[in-house]
Amino acid sequence: MAAMDLVSVERIEDAAKLLAPVVRRTPLVASRVLSERTGVEVRLKCENLQRTGSFKPRGAYNRIANLPADERARGVVAASAGNHAQGVAWAATSLGIESTVFMPVGASLPKLVATRAYGATVHQVGETIDEALTAALDFAAQTGATLIHPFDHPDIVAGQATVALEILDQMPDVGTVVVPTGGGGLLAGIAVALRHLAPQVRVIGVQAAEAAAWPGSLAVGRPVPLDRMTTMADGIAVGLPGAVPFAHVAEHGTTILTVDEDALSRALLLCLERAKLLVEPAGAAAVAALMTCLPEELELRGPVCAVLSGGNVDPLLLTRVVGHGLSAAGRYLALRVTISDRPGSLGALLGAVGRTGASVLDVVHSRTGSWLAVDEVEVALTLETRGAAHRDDVLQALADAGYAVRVQD
Repeated sequence: MAAMDLVSVERIEDAAKLLAPVVRRTPLVASRVLSERTGVEVRLKCENLQRTGSFKPRGAYNRIANLPADERARGVVAASAGNHAQGVAWAATSLGIESTVFMPVGASLPKLVATRAYGATVHQVGETIDEALTAALDFAAQTGATLIHPFDHPDIVAGQATVALEILDQMPDVGTVVVPTGGGGLLAGIAVALRHLAPQVRVIGVQAAEAAAWPGSLAVGRPVPLDRMTTMADGIAVGLPGAVPFAHVAEHGTTILTVDEDALSRALLLCLERAKLLVEPAGAAAVAALMTCLPEELELRGPVCAVLSGGNVDPLLLTRVVGHGLSAAGRYLALRVTISDRPGSLGALLGAVGRTGASVLDVVHSRTGSWLAVDEVEVALTLETRGAAHRDDVLQALADAGYAVRVQD
């Protein structure tokens, strides 16, 4: 079956009518810093401000609302570690339908609490999403509940496509839409809507480099699973593209870019500092691409809309990611310096640092390293700098003062 037979523009418009009374029409926010970096106007589509904190309720509500009465009566079931779980719980409760969600044992506490608060019965099973999904499938077989897949169903894709309708209404002259991409439901929805309604608009999907299943799959013409994934962007850490999304994305000829972990953390930090928006690492993937990818990779047609797909970030992860982002941006500098074990040596080192204008965040003084001479100590310093140029100035000043410095990752 051709992709266009799966999700038509009429199906997307029906989803938009269904969703209009219940989901938020999320705002577009101008980004001066990204506009300056790319040379074209950039706006952010704030799906992090959607109900439950991500775009997921659009597809979940559209899928569940279209179930026949007998399936509604048996309830729905899902497997997820976060955003899909909350979207399904909210949508089912809004429609008066019982929902059960299987989450891995390691799912973050805030997401677990939120999913229960939205009305789902939550079971924690297994260490991975795959194990949780197996449990969900068993539950569906035993109870007759309908499995609500996070991305691999036409109703899910049609629901996510309503993001594109809003973008076209809010930004009629949009030239490029950049989309965080995991299983592909959001990317496919936006791609198929734009193919029908604005075929001149370029669509770019963005994946975490350490969880990028799409480039290889598109190269061979079918979804191919990854052997392993390691990324902080759990919202787009999907090892196998969905068959339904893949059909649409492949037909549209969508470009896929990848970004590394440094770029994701820096993008999250930029959203916090410059846009005043809390965005999870996965949700910041489009921003990361605009910040770091080469112009020839982006080939932007302005103006540009970057989708912020979600904002559900664990506070503990947020602390680590912000620290990582500050370091990646050259604003944290961790270094080790060997100095003489004599009175005044530490003070002299700190004085040299102080004259550079860097702020000392942490000092650890150690005499126990096996590589140290009897009359030496090692000082580990964590400094706050004003950016990459200042960071280089600090290192040069310490070198000029005669200190041998080792920079820590």
